[in-house]
Amino acid sequence: MEPGLGAHVGKEIGMTRLPKSIVIAGGGTAGWLAALILKDALRSEGTPLDVTLIESIRIGTIGVGEGTTAVFRMILQKLGFDEAEFLRETGATIKYGIRHKDWRRIGHHYDGPIDDPAAIVAGIDLYAVASGRSVAEAHLFQQLMKQKKVPWALNGDRLVAAGPFHHAYHFDQARAGTYLKSKASGVTLLDDQIRSVRKNGEGVKALKLESGRELTADFFIDCTGFRRVLIGELGASWMSYADVLPVNRAMPFWIDIAEGEEIDPLTLAFAQKNGWMWKIPTQDRYGCGYVYSDLHVSPEEAKAEIETALGHDIEPRNDIRIDAGRLDQSWIGNCCALGLASSFLEPLEATSIHGTIVQLLMLANWLGDPDGRAKFNSAAATQVDDFRDFIRTHYISERRDSAFWQDVAESHPKPVTDRISHWRAQLPKRGDFQAFPGDLPHVQEQLYTPVLDGLGLLDRGSAKAVLAEDPKRRARLRKAHEQLKKEYRQAASKCLPHRSYLQSLREAKAA
Repeated sequence: MEPGLGAHVGKEIGMTRLPKSIVIAGGGTAGWLAALILKDALRSEGTPLDVTLIESIRIGTIGVGEGTTAVFRMILQKLGFDEAEFLRETGATIKYGIRHKDWRRIGHHYDGPIDDPAAIVAGIDLYAVASGRSVAEAHLFQQLMKQKKVPWALNGDRLVAAGPFHHAYHFDQARAGTYLKSKASGVTLLDDQIRSVRKNGEGVKALKLESGRELTADFFIDCTGFRRVLIGELGASWMSYADVLPVNRAMPFWIDIAEGEEIDPLTLAFAQKNGWMWKIPTQDRYGCGYVYSDLHVSPEEAKAEIETALGHDIEPRNDIRIDAGRLDQSWIGNCCALGLASSFLEPLEATSIHGTIVQLLMLANWLGDPDGRAKFNSAAATQVDDFRDFIRTHYISERRDSAFWQDVAESHPKPVTDRISHWRAQLPKRGDFQAFPGDLPHVQEQLYTPVLDGLGLLDRGSAKAVLAEDPKRRARLRKAHEQLKKEYRQAASKCLPHRSYLQSLREAKAA
Protein backbone atom coordinates (compact mmCIF):
# COMPACT_ATOMS: atom_id res chain seq x y z
CA MET A 1 0.00 0.00 0.00
CA GLU A 2 2.68 2.46 -1.02
CA PRO A 3 1.38 4.81 -3.75
CA GLY A 4 1.42 8.48 -2.87
CA LEU A 5 -1.82 10.20 -1.96
CA GLY A 6 -1.36 13.72 -3.21
CA ALA A 7 -2.92 13.02 -6.59
CA HIS A 8 -5.99 11.48 -4.97
CA VAL A 9 -7.03 14.27 -2.62
CA GLY A 10 -9.40 16.62 -4.42
CA LYS A 11 -8.51 15.23 -7.84
CA GLU A 12 -12.05 15.40 -9.21
CA ILE A 13 -13.48 18.12 -7.03
CA GLY A 14 -14.79 21.16 -8.84
CA MET A 15 -17.50 19.40 -10.81
CA THR A 16 -21.08 20.25 -9.70
CA ARG A 17 -23.27 20.35 -6.58
CA LEU A 18 -20.44 20.56 -4.08
CA PRO A 19 -21.63 20.99 -0.48
CA LYS A 20 -20.89 24.29 1.20
CA SER A 21 -21.61 22.95 4.68
CA ILE A 22 -20.98 19.57 6.31
CA VAL A 23 -22.01 18.30 9.74
CA ILE A 24 -20.01 15.40 11.19
CA ALA A 25 -21.80 13.41 13.86
CA GLY A 26 -19.21 11.92 16.21
CA GLY A 27 -15.55 12.65 16.82
CA GLY A 28 -12.83 10.14 17.57
CA THR A 29 -10.31 9.17 14.95
CA ALA A 30 -12.87 8.76 12.15
CA GLY A 31 -14.69 12.03 12.82
CA TRP A 32 -11.61 14.22 13.07
CA LEU A 33 -10.00 12.57 10.04
CA ALA A 34 -13.18 13.36 8.12
CA ALA A 35 -13.02 17.01 9.18
CA LEU A 36 -9.34 17.36 8.29
CA ILE A 37 -9.35 15.47 4.98
CA LEU A 38 -12.55 16.96 3.56
CA LYS A 39 -11.65 20.51 4.57
CA ASP A 40 -8.17 20.10 3.09
CA ALA A 41 -9.53 18.61 -0.13
CA LEU A 42 -11.99 21.40 -0.80
CA ARG A 43 -9.52 24.08 0.32
CA SER A 44 -7.05 22.83 -2.28
CA GLU A 45 -9.71 23.51 -4.93
CA GLY A 46 -10.49 26.97 -3.60
CA THR A 47 -13.91 25.87 -2.35
CA PRO A 48 -14.88 27.23 1.10
CA LEU A 49 -16.42 24.60 3.36
CA ASP A 50 -18.19 25.13 6.67
CA VAL A 51 -17.55 22.07 8.87
CA THR A 52 -19.31 21.44 12.19
CA LEU A 53 -18.50 18.42 14.34
CA ILE A 54 -20.69 17.16 17.18
CA GLU A 55 -18.77 15.34 19.92
CA SER A 56 -20.05 14.81 23.44
CA ILE A 57 -17.60 14.52 26.31
CA ARG A 58 -20.16 12.21 27.95
CA ILE A 59 -19.48 9.51 25.35
CA GLY A 60 -16.09 8.05 26.22
CA THR A 61 -13.79 5.62 24.43
CA ILE A 62 -12.10 2.46 25.64
CA GLY A 63 -8.66 3.72 24.63
CA VAL A 64 -6.93 0.42 23.86
CA GLY A 65 -4.11 0.25 21.33
CA GLU A 66 -4.79 0.41 17.63
CA GLY A 67 -2.56 -0.19 14.63
CA THR A 68 -2.58 1.60 11.31
CA THR A 69 -1.28 0.94 7.84
CA ALA A 70 1.18 3.16 5.99
CA VAL A 71 -1.67 5.19 4.51
CA PHE A 72 -2.09 6.96 7.86
CA ARG A 73 1.47 8.26 7.72
CA MET A 74 0.95 9.44 4.15
CA ILE A 75 -2.14 11.38 5.24
CA LEU A 76 -0.22 13.03 8.09
CA GLN A 77 2.36 14.15 5.53
CA LYS A 78 -0.32 15.34 3.10
CA LEU A 79 -1.90 17.43 5.87
CA GLY A 80 1.50 18.90 6.75
CA PHE A 81 1.75 17.46 10.28
CA ASP A 82 5.11 16.93 11.97
CA GLU A 83 5.77 13.23 12.54
CA ALA A 84 7.96 13.70 15.61
CA GLU A 85 5.27 15.85 17.19
CA PHE A 86 2.62 13.22 16.43
CA LEU A 87 4.72 10.45 18.00
CA ARG A 88 5.45 12.56 21.09
CA GLU A 89 1.96 13.94 21.68
CA THR A 90 0.07 10.67 21.13
CA GLY A 91 2.55 8.26 22.73
CA ALA A 92 2.62 6.40 19.42
CA THR A 93 5.19 3.83 18.32
CA ILE A 94 6.50 2.66 14.96
CA LYS A 95 4.90 -0.32 13.24
CA TYR A 96 6.56 -2.29 10.43
CA GLY A 97 4.10 -5.13 10.20
CA ILE A 98 2.50 -8.01 12.06
CA ARG A 99 4.07 -11.02 13.76
CA HIS A 100 1.71 -13.98 13.50
CA LYS A 101 2.41 -16.45 16.31
CA ASP A 102 0.99 -20.01 16.36
CA TRP A 103 -1.30 -19.43 13.35
CA ARG A 104 0.14 -22.12 11.10
CA ARG A 105 0.85 -24.47 14.00
CA ILE A 106 1.78 -24.12 17.66
CA GLY A 107 5.41 -23.07 18.01
CA HIS A 108 5.62 -21.48 14.55
CA HIS A 109 5.59 -17.78 13.76
CA TYR A 110 5.95 -15.64 10.66
CA ASP A 111 6.17 -11.91 10.00
CA GLY A 112 4.22 -9.81 7.54
CA PRO A 113 6.31 -6.66 6.91
CA ILE A 114 4.42 -3.94 5.06
CA ASP A 115 7.25 -2.64 2.86
CA ASP A 116 7.45 -3.94 -0.70
CA PRO A 117 10.91 -4.81 -2.08
CA ALA A 118 9.21 -6.39 -5.10
CA ALA A 119 8.46 -2.82 -6.19
CA ILE A 120 12.24 -2.36 -6.44
CA VAL A 121 13.21 -5.81 -7.72
CA ALA A 122 10.39 -7.58 -9.56
CA GLY A 123 10.42 -11.31 -8.85
CA ILE A 124 12.28 -11.13 -5.54
CA ASP A 125 9.46 -13.02 -3.77
CA LEU A 126 9.44 -15.68 -6.48
CA TYR A 127 13.13 -16.34 -5.86
CA ALA A 128 12.61 -16.54 -2.10
CA VAL A 129 9.86 -19.16 -2.45
CA ALA A 130 11.83 -21.16 -5.05
CA SER A 131 14.89 -21.24 -2.77
CA GLY A 132 12.92 -22.23 0.33
CA ARG A 133 13.51 -18.91 2.09
CA SER A 134 11.00 -16.72 3.89
CA VAL A 135 9.81 -13.93 1.60
CA ALA A 136 10.26 -11.55 4.55
CA GLU A 137 14.07 -12.01 4.48
CA ALA A 138 14.64 -9.39 1.79
CA HIS A 139 12.46 -6.75 3.47
CA LEU A 140 14.02 -3.72 5.14
CA PHE A 141 11.18 -3.76 7.65
CA GLN A 142 12.00 -7.35 8.63
CA GLN A 143 15.51 -6.26 9.62
CA LEU A 144 14.16 -3.25 11.51
CA MET A 145 11.72 -5.53 13.34
CA LYS A 146 14.50 -7.91 14.34
CA GLN A 147 16.78 -5.14 15.57
CA LYS A 148 13.94 -3.11 17.14
CA LYS A 149 15.03 0.12 15.50
CA VAL A 150 13.32 3.20 14.14
CA PRO A 151 13.68 3.80 10.38
CA TRP A 152 16.19 6.62 10.79
CA ALA A 153 19.91 6.89 11.46
CA LEU A 154 21.81 9.94 12.62
CA ASN A 155 24.14 11.64 10.17
CA GLY A 156 25.69 14.31 12.33
CA ASP A 157 22.63 15.99 13.87
CA ARG A 158 20.37 15.08 10.93
CA LEU A 159 18.03 12.10 10.70
CA VAL A 160 18.44 10.05 7.52
CA ALA A 161 15.81 7.55 6.37
CA ALA A 162 16.94 3.92 6.09
CA GLY A 163 14.83 3.31 3.00
CA PRO A 164 12.05 4.60 0.75
CA PHE A 165 9.10 2.82 2.36
CA HIS A 166 6.33 4.26 4.50
CA HIS A 167 5.95 2.70 7.94
CA ALA A 168 2.82 2.66 10.08
CA TYR A 169 2.03 3.42 13.74
CA HIS A 170 0.55 2.02 16.92
CA PHE A 171 -1.32 4.38 19.22
CA ASP A 172 -4.07 4.81 21.77
CA GLN A 173 -6.97 5.89 19.55
CA ALA A 174 -8.31 8.29 22.18
CA ARG A 175 -5.01 10.19 22.24
CA ALA A 176 -4.79 10.13 18.45
CA GLY A 177 -8.30 11.56 18.21
CA THR A 178 -7.35 14.34 20.62
CA TYR A 179 -4.26 15.17 18.54
CA LEU A 180 -6.23 15.31 15.29
CA LYS A 181 -8.82 17.48 17.01
CA SER A 182 -6.08 19.94 18.02
CA LYS A 183 -5.11 20.31 14.35
CA ALA A 184 -8.60 20.91 13.00
CA SER A 185 -8.53 24.68 12.75
CA GLY A 186 -11.63 26.26 11.27
CA VAL A 187 -13.91 23.42 12.41
CA THR A 188 -16.82 24.33 14.70
CA LEU A 189 -17.02 21.90 17.64
CA LEU A 190 -20.28 21.34 19.50
CA ASP A 191 -20.25 19.45 22.81
CA ASP A 192 -23.72 18.01 22.41
CA GLN A 193 -25.69 14.88 21.56
CA ILE A 194 -28.20 14.14 18.83
CA ARG A 195 -31.77 13.74 20.06
CA SER A 196 -33.45 13.08 16.71
CA VAL A 197 -32.92 13.10 12.95
CA ARG A 198 -35.32 15.00 10.71
CA LYS A 199 -35.42 13.49 7.24
CA ASN A 200 -36.04 15.09 3.87
CA GLY A 201 -36.88 12.45 1.28
CA GLU A 202 -34.09 9.88 1.39
CA GLY A 203 -31.65 12.22 3.11
CA VAL A 204 -31.14 14.24 6.30
CA LYS A 205 -32.72 17.68 6.60
CA ALA A 206 -31.69 18.57 10.15
CA LEU A 207 -30.42 17.22 13.46
CA LYS A 208 -32.19 18.08 16.69
CA LEU A 209 -29.67 18.30 19.55
CA GLU A 210 -30.18 17.79 23.28
CA SER A 211 -29.31 21.46 23.82
CA GLY A 212 -32.40 22.33 21.78
CA ARG A 213 -30.35 23.53 18.83
CA GLU A 214 -31.23 22.37 15.33
CA LEU A 215 -28.46 21.86 12.76
CA THR A 216 -28.91 21.92 9.01
CA ALA A 217 -26.23 21.26 6.37
CA ASP A 218 -25.78 20.30 2.74
CA PHE A 219 -24.09 17.02 3.70
CA PHE A 220 -23.83 14.85 6.82
CA ILE A 221 -21.15 12.37 7.93
CA ASP A 222 -22.10 9.62 10.37
CA CYS A 223 -19.14 8.75 12.63
CA THR A 224 -21.29 7.61 15.57
CA GLY A 225 -19.83 4.11 15.61
CA PHE A 226 -22.08 1.15 16.36
CA ARG A 227 -25.00 3.47 17.20
CA ARG A 228 -25.27 4.57 13.53
CA VAL A 229 -27.44 7.47 14.62
CA LEU A 230 -27.86 9.03 11.16
CA ILE A 231 -27.46 6.26 8.61
CA GLY A 232 -29.69 3.96 10.65
CA GLU A 233 -32.56 6.41 10.22
CA LEU A 234 -32.13 6.34 6.44
CA GLY A 235 -32.80 2.63 6.01
CA ALA A 236 -29.30 1.20 5.58
CA SER A 237 -29.18 -2.58 6.01
CA TRP A 238 -26.43 -4.55 7.73
CA MET A 239 -24.75 -7.33 5.74
CA SER A 240 -23.31 -9.84 8.18
CA TYR A 241 -20.00 -11.65 7.68
CA ALA A 242 -20.76 -14.16 10.45
CA ASP A 243 -20.72 -16.99 7.90
CA VAL A 244 -17.15 -16.09 6.83
CA LEU A 245 -15.30 -14.75 9.88
CA PRO A 246 -15.17 -17.18 12.82
CA VAL A 247 -14.80 -14.88 15.86
CA ASN A 248 -17.55 -12.78 17.40
CA ARG A 249 -16.26 -11.25 20.64
CA ALA A 250 -13.33 -9.11 21.78
CA MET A 251 -12.03 -8.71 25.33
CA PRO A 252 -9.64 -5.71 25.49
CA PHE A 253 -7.14 -5.23 28.32
CA TRP A 254 -3.82 -3.53 29.07
CA ILE A 255 -0.37 -4.84 29.95
CA ASP A 256 2.29 -2.57 31.43
CA ILE A 257 5.61 -2.13 29.65
CA ALA A 258 8.43 -3.00 32.03
CA GLU A 259 10.99 -0.34 32.87
CA GLY A 260 13.83 -0.48 30.34
CA GLU A 261 12.02 -3.00 28.12
CA GLU A 262 12.67 -2.44 24.41
CA ILE A 263 9.51 -1.86 22.40
CA ASP A 264 8.85 -4.19 19.49
CA PRO A 265 7.98 -2.13 16.39
CA LEU A 266 5.33 -4.65 15.36
CA THR A 267 1.84 -5.86 16.16
CA LEU A 268 1.66 -9.32 17.71
CA ALA A 269 -1.25 -11.51 16.59
CA PHE A 270 -1.06 -14.57 18.88
CA ALA A 271 -3.39 -17.43 17.88
CA GLN A 272 -5.14 -19.23 20.75
CA LYS A 273 -7.38 -22.28 21.06
CA ASN A 274 -10.55 -20.28 20.42
CA GLY A 275 -9.38 -17.19 18.52
CA TRP A 276 -6.37 -14.90 18.77
CA MET A 277 -4.86 -12.13 20.91
CA TRP A 278 -3.59 -8.78 19.72
CA LYS A 279 -0.73 -6.98 21.47
CA ILE A 280 -0.05 -3.42 20.35
CA PRO A 281 2.68 -1.32 21.96
CA THR A 282 2.29 2.35 22.76
CA GLN A 283 5.02 4.22 24.60
CA ASP A 284 3.34 3.66 27.97
CA ARG A 285 1.69 0.23 27.79
CA TYR A 286 0.50 -2.58 25.57
CA GLY A 287 -3.04 -2.38 24.29
CA CYS A 288 -4.19 -5.99 24.11
CA GLY A 289 -7.31 -8.00 23.54
CA TYR A 290 -8.54 -11.54 23.06
CA VAL A 291 -10.70 -11.96 19.96
CA TYR A 292 -12.61 -15.22 20.33
CA SER A 293 -15.63 -17.31 19.37
CA ASP A 294 -18.31 -17.55 22.05
CA LEU A 295 -19.72 -20.54 20.20
CA HIS A 296 -16.68 -22.41 21.50
CA VAL A 297 -15.82 -20.75 24.80
CA SER A 298 -17.60 -18.57 27.39
CA PRO A 299 -16.26 -15.13 28.33
CA GLU A 300 -15.11 -16.52 31.68
CA GLU A 301 -13.33 -19.41 29.99
CA ALA A 302 -11.81 -17.02 27.43
CA LYS A 303 -10.38 -14.87 30.24
CA ALA A 304 -8.89 -17.94 31.90
CA GLU A 305 -7.48 -19.16 28.59
CA ILE A 306 -5.66 -15.93 27.83
CA GLU A 307 -4.36 -15.69 31.40
CA THR A 308 -2.90 -19.17 31.04
CA ALA A 309 -1.25 -18.21 27.75
CA LEU A 310 0.23 -15.02 29.24
CA GLY A 311 1.14 -16.47 32.62
CA HIS A 312 -0.58 -13.71 34.62
CA ASP A 313 -4.01 -12.27 35.42
CA ILE A 314 -5.65 -9.64 33.23
CA GLU A 315 -8.28 -6.99 33.94
CA PRO A 316 -10.68 -6.87 30.97
CA ARG A 317 -11.88 -3.37 30.17
CA ASN A 318 -14.89 -4.58 28.24
CA ASP A 319 -16.29 -7.55 26.38
CA ILE A 320 -17.39 -6.41 22.93
CA ARG A 321 -19.67 -8.34 20.64
CA ILE A 322 -18.30 -8.40 17.09
CA ASP A 323 -21.10 -8.24 14.56
CA ALA A 324 -18.74 -8.41 11.59
CA GLY A 325 -20.08 -6.98 8.39
CA ARG A 326 -20.86 -3.79 6.51
CA LEU A 327 -23.74 -1.62 5.40
CA ASP A 328 -25.34 -2.42 2.07
CA GLN A 329 -25.05 1.33 1.33
CA SER A 330 -22.74 3.62 3.25
CA TRP A 331 -23.86 6.72 1.35
CA ILE A 332 -27.61 7.37 1.27
CA GLY A 333 -29.03 10.69 0.13
CA ASN A 334 -26.85 13.43 1.60
CA CYS A 335 -25.38 11.25 4.37
CA CYS A 336 -22.30 9.02 4.36
CA ALA A 337 -21.33 6.64 7.18
CA LEU A 338 -17.64 6.14 7.95
CA GLY A 339 -15.59 4.09 10.39
CA LEU A 340 -17.45 1.71 12.68
CA ALA A 341 -20.75 3.20 11.57
CA SER A 342 -20.04 1.76 8.12
CA SER A 343 -18.32 -1.58 8.77
CA PHE A 344 -16.78 -3.66 11.53
CA LEU A 345 -14.15 -6.39 11.26
CA GLU A 346 -11.86 -8.07 13.75
CA PRO A 347 -8.66 -5.98 14.00
CA LEU A 348 -6.32 -8.56 12.47
CA GLU A 349 -4.90 -6.42 9.65
CA ALA A 350 -5.52 -2.85 10.85
CA THR A 351 -8.26 -2.33 8.27
CA SER A 352 -10.42 0.10 10.26
CA ILE A 353 -8.52 3.40 10.04
CA HIS A 354 -7.08 2.44 6.66
CA GLY A 355 -10.56 1.88 5.25
CA THR A 356 -11.81 5.16 6.70
CA ILE A 357 -8.99 7.17 5.11
CA VAL A 358 -9.38 5.59 1.69
CA GLN A 359 -13.15 6.07 1.80
CA LEU A 360 -12.66 9.73 2.74
CA LEU A 361 -10.38 10.21 -0.26
CA MET A 362 -12.98 8.65 -2.53
CA LEU A 363 -15.72 10.75 -0.95
CA ALA A 364 -13.67 13.91 -1.48
CA ASN A 365 -13.21 12.97 -5.12
CA TRP A 366 -16.86 12.16 -5.76
CA LEU A 367 -18.80 14.66 -3.65
CA GLY A 368 -19.55 16.79 -6.67
CA ASP A 369 -20.04 13.90 -9.11
CA PRO A 370 -23.67 13.11 -10.08
CA ASP A 371 -22.68 9.43 -10.10
CA GLY A 372 -20.49 9.75 -7.02
CA ARG A 373 -22.83 7.99 -4.62
CA ALA A 374 -23.10 4.87 -6.75
CA LYS A 375 -19.34 4.82 -7.34
CA PHE A 376 -18.63 5.24 -3.64
CA ASN A 377 -21.04 2.54 -2.48
CA SER A 378 -19.66 0.06 -4.99
CA ALA A 379 -16.03 0.78 -4.10
CA ALA A 380 -16.66 0.76 -0.34
CA ALA A 381 -18.45 -2.59 -0.60
CA THR A 382 -15.58 -4.06 -2.63
CA GLN A 383 -13.04 -2.70 -0.18
CA VAL A 384 -14.61 -4.27 2.90
CA ASP A 385 -15.44 -7.55 1.15
CA ASP A 386 -11.78 -7.82 0.13
CA PHE A 387 -10.71 -7.09 3.71
CA ARG A 388 -13.02 -9.89 4.87
CA ASP A 389 -11.51 -12.44 2.48
CA PHE A 390 -7.95 -11.38 3.33
CA ILE A 391 -8.65 -11.81 7.04
CA ARG A 392 -10.23 -15.22 6.48
CA THR A 393 -7.13 -16.36 4.59
CA HIS A 394 -5.16 -16.12 7.87
CA TYR A 395 -7.29 -18.94 9.26
CA ILE A 396 -6.18 -21.53 6.69
CA SER A 397 -4.10 -23.36 9.24
CA GLU A 398 -2.65 -26.75 10.07
CA ARG A 399 -4.09 -26.44 13.58
CA ARG A 400 -6.70 -28.96 14.70
CA ASP A 401 -6.02 -28.82 18.45
CA SER A 402 -9.45 -27.49 19.47
CA ALA A 403 -13.05 -27.61 18.30
CA PHE A 404 -12.65 -24.00 17.12
CA TRP A 405 -9.81 -24.81 14.72
CA GLN A 406 -11.52 -28.00 13.57
CA ASP A 407 -14.69 -26.08 12.75
CA VAL A 408 -12.68 -23.36 10.99
CA ALA A 409 -10.92 -25.96 8.83
CA GLU A 410 -14.26 -27.40 7.72
CA SER A 411 -15.86 -24.06 6.81
CA HIS A 412 -13.46 -22.17 4.55
CA PRO A 413 -15.47 -20.21 1.92
CA LYS A 414 -15.06 -21.45 -1.64
CA PRO A 415 -13.94 -18.05 -3.06
CA VAL A 416 -11.07 -18.06 -0.57
CA THR A 417 -10.05 -21.68 -1.17
CA ASP A 418 -10.28 -21.20 -4.95
CA ARG A 419 -7.79 -18.34 -4.74
CA ILE A 420 -5.48 -20.36 -2.53
CA SER A 421 -5.55 -23.23 -5.05
CA HIS A 422 -4.68 -20.79 -7.82
CA TRP A 423 -1.80 -19.31 -5.83
CA ARG A 424 -0.33 -22.71 -5.02
CA ALA A 425 0.64 -22.94 -8.67
CA GLN A 426 1.81 -19.33 -9.05
CA LEU A 427 2.50 -16.47 -6.70
CA PRO A 428 -0.09 -13.70 -6.39
CA LYS A 429 0.37 -10.96 -8.97
CA ARG A 430 -1.22 -7.56 -9.49
CA GLY A 431 -3.45 -8.89 -12.26
CA ASP A 432 -5.16 -11.21 -9.75
CA PHE A 433 -6.76 -8.21 -8.06
CA GLN A 434 -9.48 -5.89 -9.25
CA ALA A 435 -8.13 -2.41 -9.87
CA PHE A 436 -9.20 -0.04 -7.10
CA PRO A 437 -10.51 3.44 -7.98
CA GLY A 438 -7.74 5.98 -8.47
CA ASP A 439 -5.13 3.34 -7.64
CA LEU A 440 -5.75 4.07 -3.97
CA PRO A 441 -3.98 1.73 -1.51
CA HIS A 442 -5.75 -1.61 -1.19
CA VAL A 443 -5.18 -5.28 -0.35
CA GLN A 444 -3.05 -6.69 -3.14
CA GLU A 445 -0.20 -9.14 -3.73
CA GLN A 446 2.36 -7.37 -1.51
CA LEU A 447 0.20 -8.09 1.54
CA TYR A 448 -1.04 -11.54 0.57
CA THR A 449 2.38 -13.00 -0.31
CA PRO A 450 3.98 -12.93 3.20
CA VAL A 451 0.79 -14.35 4.73
CA LEU A 452 0.51 -17.18 2.20
CA ASP A 453 4.21 -17.90 2.56
CA GLY A 454 4.03 -17.90 6.35
CA LEU A 455 1.11 -20.32 6.31
CA GLY A 456 2.92 -22.67 3.93
CA LEU A 457 0.40 -22.10 1.15
CA LEU A 458 2.88 -21.32 -1.66
CA ASP A 459 4.39 -24.19 -3.64
CA ARG A 460 8.17 -24.21 -3.86
CA GLY A 461 8.18 -26.68 -6.76
CA SER A 462 6.03 -24.40 -8.92
CA ALA A 463 8.27 -21.42 -8.19
CA LYS A 464 11.41 -23.42 -8.98
CA ALA A 465 9.89 -24.56 -12.27
CA VAL A 466 9.22 -20.96 -13.31
CA LEU A 467 12.81 -19.89 -12.64
CA ALA A 468 14.23 -23.04 -14.23
CA GLU A 469 12.88 -21.75 -17.55
CA ASP A 470 15.14 -18.68 -17.28
CA PRO A 471 18.47 -19.47 -15.54
CA LYS A 472 19.81 -15.95 -16.15
CA ARG A 473 16.82 -14.43 -14.39
CA ARG A 474 17.26 -16.81 -11.50
CA ALA A 475 20.91 -15.80 -11.17
CA ARG A 476 19.99 -12.09 -11.23
CA LEU A 477 17.33 -12.59 -8.57
CA ARG A 478 19.67 -14.63 -6.39
CA LYS A 479 22.25 -11.84 -6.49
CA ALA A 480 19.60 -9.17 -5.83
CA HIS A 481 18.16 -11.14 -2.92
CA GLU A 482 21.52 -11.50 -1.20
CA GLN A 483 22.35 -7.85 -1.86
CA LEU A 484 19.05 -6.58 -0.42
CA LYS A 485 19.45 -8.73 2.68
CA LYS A 486 22.97 -7.44 3.25
CA GLU A 487 22.12 -3.79 2.57
CA TYR A 488 19.00 -3.83 4.72
CA ARG A 489 20.75 -5.59 7.61
CA GLN A 490 23.51 -2.99 7.53
CA ALA A 491 21.06 -0.10 7.19
CA ALA A 492 19.04 -1.33 10.17
CA SER A 493 22.19 -1.72 12.28
CA LYS A 494 22.88 2.00 11.88
CA CYS A 495 19.38 3.08 12.90
CA LEU A 496 18.42 4.34 16.34
CA PRO A 497 16.86 2.03 18.97
CA HIS A 498 13.08 2.30 19.05
CA ARG A 499 12.46 3.11 22.70
CA SER A 500 15.38 5.49 23.19
CA TYR A 501 14.38 7.49 20.10
CA LEU A 502 10.80 7.85 21.33
CA GLN A 503 12.10 8.83 24.77
CA SER A 504 14.33 11.47 23.20
CA LEU A 505 11.27 13.16 21.71
CA ARG A 506 9.75 13.55 25.15
CA GLU A 507 13.00 14.78 26.65
CA ALA A 508 13.44 17.36 23.88
CA LYS A 509 10.01 18.81 24.68
CA ALA A 510 10.71 18.91 28.42
CA ALA A 511 14.08 20.64 27.94
